[in-house]
Amino acid sequence: QLQLVESGGDLVQPGGSLRLSCAASGATLDYYVVGWFRRAPGKEREGVACISDSGGRTYFADSVKGRFTISRDNAKNMVWLQMNNLKPEDTAIYYCAAAYTTVQAMCRFSETDYWGQGTWVTVSS
Repeated sequence: QLQLVESGGDLVQPGGSLRLSCAASGATLDYYVVGWFRRAPGKEREGVACISDSGGRTYFADSVKGRFTISRDNAKNMVWLQMNNLKPEDTAIYYCAAAYTTVQAMCRFSETDYWGQGTWVTVSS
């Protein structure tokens, strides 16, 4: 059974950066699409960024394009979300997810099989 654990959430000032980590255990991530989702207070869950099993394809929500990047190291069973130029509207709990699916299906239609417990990101001065 694949288990995902997020870390790296924090309080950061607008314009700052954070790097979220997703550590997998119980199974190898090699063949899974992995994505980052977020749920802001009072808002629906949003697919933020997704990456294919090989890392060759990515998807980003329009709200984060040009500011966030996603990367993975299958040898380490890890996926990261680098968040730059953070804005107050990025405040949310961020979740890591994995599934045997496509990048588009995961990020746009939330096709996921496994979820982490989430990590809070607060962007405030």
